[in-house]
Order: sequence, then C-alpha cells, then structure tokens
Amino acid sequence: MRKFFQEIKADLKFKTAGPGQKLSEPSRVPKEKPKAEAAPKPRQAPTDEAQMAAAAALARMELKSKAKLPPSQEAIKNQGRRPPSAQLGACFCLPQDLSCPALEGAAAPSVSGVYFICPLTGAVVRKDEKEKHLREAIQSYFSVDPVAASIMEIHTFNRDREKARAGVETMAKYLDNIYLHPEEEKYRKIKLQNKVFQERISCLEGAHRFFQAVGFETKMLPVPGQETTEEYYVLKEEMLSRLEDLKDYKEQLLSSEPVRAQLDRQLCLFQPSPAAARFELPNDFYNLTAEEIKREQRLRTEAVEKSLMLRTRAMREKEEQREMRKYNYTLLRVRFPDGYILQGTFYARESLSALYSFVREALREDWLPFELLGPGGLKLTDESLAFNECGLVPSALLTLAWDAAVMEDIQAAGEEQPPSPLKPELLSRVQTLS
Repeated sequence: MRKFFQEIKADLKFKTAGPGQKLSEPSRVPKEKPKAEAAPKPRQAPTDEAQMAAAAALARMELKSKAKLPPSQEAIKNQGRRPPSAQLGACFCLPQDLSCPALEGAAAPSVSGVYFICPLTGAVVRKDEKEKHLREAIQSYFSVDPVAASIMEIHTFNRDREKARAGVETMAKYLDNIYLHPEEEKYRKIKLQNKVFQERISCLEGAHRFFQAVGFETKMLPVPGQETTEEYYVLKEEMLSRLEDLKDYKEQLLSSEPVRAQLDRQLCLFQPSPAAARFELPNDFYNLTAEEIKREQRLRTEAVEKSLMLRTRAMREKEEQREMRKYNYTLLRVRFPDGYILQGTFYARESLSALYSFVREALREDWLPFELLGPGGLKLTDESLAFNECGLVPSALLTLAWDAAVMEDIQAAGEEQPPSPLKPELLSRVQTLS
C-alpha cells in the first residue's frame, strides 16, 4: 500500500506543481464571437429629477416587499443587499447567556469557549484565565531560573512594546559597560533616582527583579559633595569573576520574546450531520462586551433599513470590514466527501494556510492534494488571505474536494482503500454533532 501511494505521489510531479495546488486544465478553444451589430443611437441621460424619483420608487418597492416577510431572525438575515463576504459566511447565533427572546431554548454552544495552551506548563486554560495562569507559571519559574523568569516578565507583561524596547536596550547598555570596563567602578553603580533610569527602566514590570537576579544589590551611598545618601544598585564583587555570565544575560535580554500562550484548536471530528452549518458561539468569540452584543441585536432592524439605501461599493466594503473586526476568533468546520466534519478554532486574522495545514495533519496521507470550498462553492485558493478577509468569521462551514485526477489514478490501481482518509486516532474519538 505504501509503495502504491509513493508511485502515485511521484506521478503527481507530472500533473501538478505540488500538493494543494491546482492541476493544469486542458486548453479550451474560444468560441467564435458574433458579428458586431450596428451601434444604437445614444440615449439622452435622465435628468436629476428623474433619477431621484426612480430611487424613491425603488426604495418604496423594497420596503413594501420587506413588510410581507415574517419578522423572524432568518428573515431579517435574508433581507436587503448583502455584501459579498456576508454571503460567504455561515449561519451563527449569538452567545447563549444573553437574555434575548430570540435565544430562548437555543441549543448548547458548539464549543464551550476559547482555550489556550501554556508553553511553560502545558496546561489548557480558558481565555479569561490565560494571563493569570501565565503570571503564576512565570512566578514559579523563579525557583528554577530567576534571570530567565525576570526576562519573561519584562517582555510579556509590559504592553507598550516601544517603551519596553527602549528600557531593555538601556538595561543591556548598563551590563555592556560593566563587561567592557570591569575596572571602572562607576559602571558598577546605578543611581535609582537617575532620570533615565526612572523614565525608561523603573516603570517596567520585572526590571527590578532582573537587576537583582543578575547580581545587583541595593545600597545607600553618599552623594558626592553632599551630606545626604541615595539608593543605588551596586554589582556584587563576586560578579566581577563572572563577566561572561553578564554578557550572556545581556544577550538573553535582547533576544527574548514575550511568552505567548498558543491557541488550542480544540480539534473535534463529527459524524455526518445535517446540523453541520449551524453554530452556537459563546461570548469568547466576540470582541464585544455582553451589553454591546445586546445592543447589536437591537440595532439589527436598523441595519436592514440601511442595507436598502443606495450605497456605493466602497461604502459597503468599509462597513463590511468594520463588521469583521468585531471578532477575534472563528470556529471553522470542514466537511469531507464522506460526510465527516472536522472542527477547529482559529484566530480571525490567521491565514487560510493555517486551515490547510490543520486539515493535512488530520489525514492518513498528508500529501494527497485537495482544495477547500467556502460557503456557496467559492474556491479558497489564495492561502495568504486571512479568514476575516474571506468572510469566514465568526464561523463557517467549508467543503473539502479531492483532486479528481489523483483519485481516478488511485481507483484505477484497484488497491484496497481505507474506509476513511482521516487518521485512525481521530476516527476513534468521533462525536455526534447535536
């Protein structure tokens, strides 16, 4: 079996540019164009008054037809002129815990929330618990490596990235001066009330713990020419014999990145189900508060009225992009030809390539070429596009289509095929989609 798949895979080099790419199509003979007819006489453009009258009549006709439709949630969705990406998106419902009449008696959420994997502990935690868990994990790491833990704090919890960068560069300069001029006592002392130190370093979370971890201690020293004392960081004498360590600490400080919890895909495989296109999303998927979501529900009717207005394409696209920015995450399902449904959670701004990789990792043979079709059958071939650019937020059902030529070669070989292209470990955990 493996040998057979290798032969098919090798044969693909002559038929396709690579896995996931489209096979070359046979050339088509263009149809003969009909002979051009005599150009009609140009018509006189309608006057401004005529155009305004026509627009008013069109609006009255559309409003009249709208009044005949049932005032249901689905009817509201289907009214008006929907932008192209809105036509691509799958049906979804608002969060369960909002006390809106339309949500009473709704099904359980399709996923219980958005979860993340902590890179330090491997634990899976909810979105609202992520930062607390990271803080606790980094705090625990101080007992293992206090220098590394303090660097994690500096890069992870200081939200102003530009301010953090300036502070880190100044801290590195202090260490570099000591490494390059160990005989100079002035470089081994840092005045805590120094203006540069206060503005760039003292305000950073984790900065003081870093100085303590790399070998500085606080001391009250006399101010030259005065009878008062001030607080300084002074490098311990023992660190002069470990200058290479200071150099390593500086390089770690400059090269480190924030600790970021990884989005948990929450991979699920479902049996074939007619409910594949129905999604019930929790609050975590919305970049809005509960009150803002309720307000969106109340304004839905007004949005329908706006959709009936005569608007330019640029206006519609601008409103569409503003709508897409409401979502941080998206729940995507991929339906296979045999009916099985693969589900995962993604960032709304991730690219389609992440979904293609997600699907390949679920296959027995990840080299098999395929393409994904969005709602409405639109081919999603540009893997660099983000989900929110394709209208695939906050949820969508996609369809997987195998490369027809490769499938014919496999069938013609007469080899016994597995019952499903999905990995056995996934099939062993298949669920029923309610």
